[in-house]
Amino acid sequence: MRLHAQCTMSMSHEPIEYKKHCFSIYNKVYVSHGSRRWLMKLVCHQQTANRQRIVTTHQPHPPNFSSFLFFLCLFLLSLPLVQICYYTFRKNTRKMAEELEVKELEQVVVRFSGDSGDGMQLAGNIFSTVSATVGNGISTFPDYPADIRAPQGSLTGVSGFQVHIGQGRVYTPGDKCDVLVAMNAAALKTQYKYAKPQATIIIDTDSFGPNDLRKAEFHSDDYLGEMGIDQDCVVACPITQMVKACLADSGMDNKSILKCRNMFALGIVCWLFNRDLALVENFLRDKFAKKPQIAENNIKVVNAGYDYGHNVHASVPATYRIDSKTKVAGRYMDITGNKATAYGLIAAAERAGLKLYLGSYPITPATDILHELAKHKSCGVITVQCEDEISGCASAVGAAFAGALAATSTSGPGICLKSEAINLAVIDELPLVIIDVQRGGPSTGLPTKSEQTDLLQVLYGRNGESPMPVVAATSPTDCFDAAFMAAKMALEHLTPVVLLTDAFIANGSSAWRLPDINDLPEIHPHYVTKEQKYKYTPYQRDSKTQVRYWARPGQEGYTHILGGLEKDGETGSISTEPENHDRMDRLRFEKVAKIEVPDLEVQGDKDDADLLIVGFGSTYGHLFTAMEQMRREGYKVALAQFKYVNPLPRNAPKVLTSYKKVVVAEQNLGQFAALLRIRVNGFVPYQYNQVKGQPFNVSELVCGFKKIIKSKEEPHTGGTFEERVVY
Repeated sequence: MRLHAQCTMSMSHEPIEYKKHCFSIYNKVYVSHGSRRWLMKLVCHQQTANRQRIVTTHQPHPPNFSSFLFFLCLFLLSLPLVQICYYTFRKNTRKMAEELEVKELEQVVVRFSGDSGDGMQLAGNIFSTVSATVGNGISTFPDYPADIRAPQGSLTGVSGFQVHIGQGRVYTPGDKCDVLVAMNAAALKTQYKYAKPQATIIIDTDSFGPNDLRKAEFHSDDYLGEMGIDQDCVVACPITQMVKACLADSGMDNKSILKCRNMFALGIVCWLFNRDLALVENFLRDKFAKKPQIAENNIKVVNAGYDYGHNVHASVPATYRIDSKTKVAGRYMDITGNKATAYGLIAAAERAGLKLYLGSYPITPATDILHELAKHKSCGVITVQCEDEISGCASAVGAAFAGALAATSTSGPGICLKSEAINLAVIDELPLVIIDVQRGGPSTGLPTKSEQTDLLQVLYGRNGESPMPVVAATSPTDCFDAAFMAAKMALEHLTPVVLLTDAFIANGSSAWRLPDINDLPEIHPHYVTKEQKYKYTPYQRDSKTQVRYWARPGQEGYTHILGGLEKDGETGSISTEPENHDRMDRLRFEKVAKIEVPDLEVQGDKDDADLLIVGFGSTYGHLFTAMEQMRREGYKVALAQFKYVNPLPRNAPKVLTSYKKVVVAEQNLGQFAALLRIRVNGFVPYQYNQVKGQPFNVSELVCGFKKIIKSKEEPHTGGTFEERVVY
């Protein structure tokens, strides 16, 4: 009886377990409908055979030679049928693999998301670098929380990285993504709003357990249904289990193995978009050059992810390719705005024949400039991480006095602290580049988010009449040119210059063609002349530009003293005379006003536009894309984007007053619009203002601009500041 009970349990349980195994094969193998039907028949026959085998195992019979001959003949006769079934199955599987279409796309947006420790920034960076290397246009948007390390699986700890890839030049990271990688339940919950309705969603099913769903505030196990997600759009993959199996013999501990999950997801995305894994492998070997075993383990996982997509086709009807339309010969790299800023300063120092000095204090999101410059001592770069923001700027003022190209980097809170030292450079008229990587405020505000809210602070946020040029970079790659021109302006006009970037373009990246250093403009610092030897006073000026002459310490015959007290314009001695002070204030103002900057360029329907869109700095890509979309729909629209904010281009008043309707779009509550109303007589623009800590949304811009075009009301000349804001 005991033996019979064991046999019964075996017969009742074994087929169920086998069925589970067969269904796992059935789900993973990509076969035709006919092949699936054949496979299920095979399962049924196999289950029957198993039952017979179990019974005969426990109820042995004496050997029967005739039975043996019978089964032997049956086996030999069935071999051709088995071979036919096998080759039919292989043929169907291969046919389906060959039928997987490779579609060519003009552009695609991919968003990687997961916990802050899941390596989403690295995965996104690798994918964007590989895309830039093959000549695609890219624009990226790292979107990560301010928490140093939020609780694992929490909604506030989700880190995202969005990349927009195109055949030609790409101007924005995209409003919504075509592919969303969600490494856990919290990522899906918070990031799905950034996905298009039919976006492909890749999830790690191992991170959607009951505890994960509870942390993500799901109310049921049906998380896809709860969010209204079509299951056919989801690639559900047990990434964690597969990575553990892949690295089982690597000798890595469990925590280190889990850190490689991002590489498996990257492998699937690389397969989906036909990316060459050799480029990924080279990136990883370069990044982990000092830890080759880690590099090889990550490479192994990337290949496993790629193979998974290739073998099971990842529930998608096709793979995709984004080829470059035009390729300009040269060396390309994927570069962030902060790195481009650092390179621009190095290039300027090289062209000026000076050493570069950076005095800085770490602050998000500007710290990467300090990190990057610290790697280039071989280029004559000197970096000092100071004890605070004030000393960082004050040390840079001292370096400028000593004859270096001096710079200091910070964000909005640091500008507040540096203001007194900046003003010392203003009154001493020393060349200093102040880099303000704007972030959300006020106070600590949104450290990792982006805004344009420091404009009036850098223009007027100091005591006294304190004029300074302001340059605003328009893209990650433009940070190089903007930093170079800011340094050139500072050295040739002996003045502090503010370079405005923000978290969006500082952390974002684009494909950048490395320039030839000899093709960059020459820089001629305004040095003292030989004729001034032994006759030099520090505020002698060029009569045309009002720029004073720069004497560096140690030059015989050019001894002088500078300081924070007002000086006599003739002798350089301390002076409190009212007329002298009035004259010196006007000379400092005139010197900045006379700086020549390029004319304001108008793009689009510049001759007959019904609406002129105006912006400054980093909003260029979104405003340009909105303009192009409206023009495709038949609207007459033009765009004027300001890179030089102070002084304004000479033709700015004429451009701004040549259109019936003008809207100033900016990521603040109207600071640039207010500045233009001060500087341009009779200029009354519409305003489009957002302060969300996120880049503009192109579809929202288009909607707002159409509303202005269709409106029959004129902007209120006598209205209040608040009445002119368009939400």
